[in-house]
Order: sequence, then structure tokens, then C-alpha cells
Amino acid sequence: MYQNVALLSVASTIAPRITTSDEIDHRLAPALKRLRLPKGLLQRVAGVHERRNWDEGQKFDDAAVSAGQRALQAAGIEPGQVGLLINTSVTRKHLEPSVAVRIHHGLGLPSSATNFDIANACLGFVNGMSLAGQLIDAGQIDYAVVIDGEDADDIQTNTIERLSTPEIGRKDFMSEFASLTLGSGAAAAVLGRADAHPSGHRMLGGVSRAATQFNDLCVGSVDGMFTDAKALLKGGMELVVSAWTEAKRDWNWSGMNRYILHQVSDVHTDAILKATGIDRSKVPLTYPKFGNVGPASIPITLAAEAETLRPGDRVLLMGVGSGLNTAMMELVW
Repeated sequence: MYQNVALLSVASTIAPRITTSDEIDHRLAPALKRLRLPKGLLQRVAGVHERRNWDEGQKFDDAAVSAGQRALQAAGIEPGQVGLLINTSVTRKHLEPSVAVRIHHGLGLPSSATNFDIANACLGFVNGMSLAGQLIDAGQIDYAVVIDGEDADDIQTNTIERLSTPEIGRKDFMSEFASLTLGSGAAAAVLGRADAHPSGHRMLGGVSRAATQFNDLCVGSVDGMFTDAKALLKGGMELVVSAWTEAKRDWNWSGMNRYILHQVSDVHTDAILKATGIDRSKVPLTYPKFGNVGPASIPITLAAEAETLRPGDRVLLMGVGSGLNTAMMELVW
């Protein structure tokens, strides 16, 4: 639980180039025919009709910087006031230095601002908010920027090329199916002390739980993402239900005004709604047009919903990340 932490702003950078699932079907047409798989699986099974990609010359970290600049402006915070930058991107062009240093420099943050990456698959952004909130409550910093930029271009291209080779079988194809749902995008959030910003959105707290015995069910790199979809869904739902049930001792999340889920697919969303009894009308979906943008999915969806939220609305951020981990965090708008 947090005592004095508020979300001051959230902003997103939407990648401009649209790649439709019909286009991917067309590029994979020979493989689909050879494997006797129908077209339209991405639309009918995953519910992903489009995803976004960067234009030529655009970089994911530049997009993250842009989101960070707009988030700071919306919060009314100068770069010199920031004490912490946490980058949560899965995408990275090299092992070192951190992606955070490029974004720290791009935002013009002071040398006193601690900066580093947190890597925890699709839960990284929520984890980053949680850690930043703890440091604000501890009085170590006044303001934090949590940020994320993702680039799905390489993994998308590499996956399509590999799935088009003759040695790929149906089982291999389906193990890489999730890679085709990924999209590019960026987002940033600014956190600060609630008592200094009474119009901010209070971060109340939440829960996180792990089921790391499932660490090999979804393994990804720039070359591709390989998934045991059936086992991943089963393990993920067991973890979500366990965390949801445990949380009832301290939290009442059955009647939230909005549920901001990590954006994966129709199958994933339907399973969570069935397992928890969440009202579908309170769950906005962005994956049909943006795909799965990794850790940026939750803040991109929250940014899209922000204008429709009213003071006092209760918002739950929740998701599952490969590994497996789950996290749920309540905000009051």
C-alpha cells in the first residue's frame, strides 16, 4: 500500500505505420496453404486486426523520449525536478549500456536523477510504478518518470521469414503465432507526492505474485517469441485467480469503474473475465488495432482512457507477464 503517491500524468506515442493482419496473411499465404491452416487466425483467434510499426528512421527510444516530454509537460514538472527514471522496455538494441541512459539524456534530466532499466516482460511498467511509488513514500525522491518504448519490427520480420521456410511444421507455426500479434509503441508516466498534487490520481497499492515454475512457457528474443500457448494460458489463469482471491483479504476489486488489462488477445481477455467475473463493459481493448505492445500496453490503454475517467473513479491495472508473474494495482482518479 502507498501512503502519499499520485500518478500525475500518462502519455503515449503511437507508431504511425499500420500493418494489418490481412497483410501478414498475404505474406504467409504459401506457408498457410502448405500447412493447411486457414487465413484470418490472427483476427478470429487473437482478435488482432492491426498492429503499429515505426516508420523508416524512427527509433523506439526517441519515441519514448517524446512520450516522456509530453508526460512531464502535462504534469507541470520540469526535467530538473525528476529524481528517478525507470525504463521498462523489453526492446533493446544492445546489452549495455542500459536503454535508460539514452532516455535520461534525451529528456535532459539532471545528473542527480537515478536511472536504470527494469526488465520483467510485459509487467515491467507496473513494476516500475510500484518501485517508484515506494521511493516517493520513503521521501528519497519527489518525482519519477516511468517509461517504455517497444519496436516489434525485427521480431515480426524474422518470424514471417522463418515461418515461410519449408521445414516449419504446424506445431512450429503455432508456437510462434503470438509473435505475429506484437506491435510497436511507447508510453510514459510521471509520479509524485499526492499531498503536493491534490488533483493527481492516487496510487493506493496492489498485489504481485509469481509462478516461476512456468519460466520456459514463453521465451522471446529479437529472433522470435516461442510460446506453449495452451500451457501458458492455463498457468497464467491459475496465477491470476490465486492473486485475485488472496487480494480479497485487503482489497475489493469487484466493482471498479475501469479495468486496464495488459493487452494480449481475445482468448486471454475472455479467460480473465470468466475467471474473475469482471464486467466486460468496463474493460477497454486496444489490442485489436495496436496489437500486444509489451509493457507499454497498459499505459497506452490508460492514456487512451484518461479523458473518459472522472474524479473518484477506481481503476485497476492488471496483467500477466511471461515468467510467470502477475501484478494488480489500484488507482483512484
